[in-house]
Amino acid sequence: MKIGRRSITRGAATSLAVLSFVAGVYFAVNYGGAPQLEGALAKAAEPPDAPTAGRSDKSPAADSVELSETQLKFVKVAAVEERDFPIEKVAVGSIDFNQELLTQVFTPYQGRIIGLFAKVGDEVRKGDTLFTIDSPDLLQACSTLISAAGVLQLTTRNLARLKNLFETRAISQKDLEQAVSDQQTAEGALRAARDAVRIFGKTDAEMDRMIADRHVDPTLVVPSPIAGRITARNAAPGLLVQPGNPPAPYTVADISTMWMLANVAESDSPAFKIGQQVKVSVMAFPNRTFDGHVSTIASSVDPNTHRLLVRSEIADPTHELRAGMFANFVIRTGEPVRSPAIPLDGVVREGDGTMTAWVTADRRRFTRRTIKVGLVRDGYDQILEGVQAGDLVATEGALFLSNAITIAAR
Repeated sequence: MKIGRRSITRGAATSLAVLSFVAGVYFAVNYGGAPQLEGALAKAAEPPDAPTAGRSDKSPAADSVELSETQLKFVKVAAVEERDFPIEKVAVGSIDFNQELLTQVFTPYQGRIIGLFAKVGDEVRKGDTLFTIDSPDLLQACSTLISAAGVLQLTTRNLARLKNLFETRAISQKDLEQAVSDQQTAEGALRAARDAVRIFGKTDAEMDRMIADRHVDPTLVVPSPIAGRITARNAAPGLLVQPGNPPAPYTVADISTMWMLANVAESDSPAFKIGQQVKVSVMAFPNRTFDGHVSTIASSVDPNTHRLLVRSEIADPTHELRAGMFANFVIRTGEPVRSPAIPLDGVVREGDGTMTAWVTADRRRFTRRTIKVGLVRDGYDQILEGVQAGDLVATEGALFLSNAITIAAR
């Protein structure tokens, strides 16, 4: 007859039960008396697979662990304290030039570029020369100035001569008045000519030198209208430039303030207001923040991404930020709230997603407690539910405790 493995196993189990029963009866009779004998008989009468009475797979002790002196070295305990948690919104974006302070520098008159004095990235002051051009308009204006100065000199000498003749009655009153009129007209023409040349940036001293030397300098100097950084240069020697004809030979940006452009979630848009204070950080300066404020909130939401453009002006007095830098910014949208807080190392995310902390009363036995966390600030979790200020919790080694209770439950 063929005997199966299952039959052998059952036979071994039965033999073991019989031996246990006999041993129980023996000790009950010889050392315990009748009560122990009855207990042994009752236990022997139970089915082999029956569960122990009162036993539960989940008991309060399953969430507690008591540590030895050696194990306590891996755990740090402290009382829960209250901390301020500001109400903030966080977003990512990029740095850009303040387009409202960016100026395209055109020549006021047409001409050919003959000299360049700045390149991209240079920082210039207001009035610094960017480029020079050979301007036929300046040549014409300077020629008119020299001619007007010559006419004024002639009419002035003629008036002085006629005054002497009039005193000797050699000429009539009419001739003298005509000479006075001619001299006044020449003075007006000279003033107009000087004003025309002054538009080209020539000073009074330079104009006086032109008149004295009877020499015209057709070089037109184009200065920077603002102080800032050269962000673009489209100029080249010999290039013909005209007023307002793009592209501009130079572009100068005032970099005392920069823009921070960020696209925030549509759901967060009600929290943003014009004038809110902004803290900006960039990867180039990981341990620093730049201050600013919200200057513009877009009037429409992008229909594809459902995000809203928020623009902030960032103060950069030392000119460290660069356009295109990746940046993070934090906007405070409400007053800070004070709540119990636990260091990040004292909070454990369990396998089912719940957050837990380990509470103790005697600094030896720890009990796992489910908590609800909120904001994160300066290495602390805001605790909304589960523990209160003053409770003793494991601030370091919480993960060690969770692993210890998991191993003990196996």
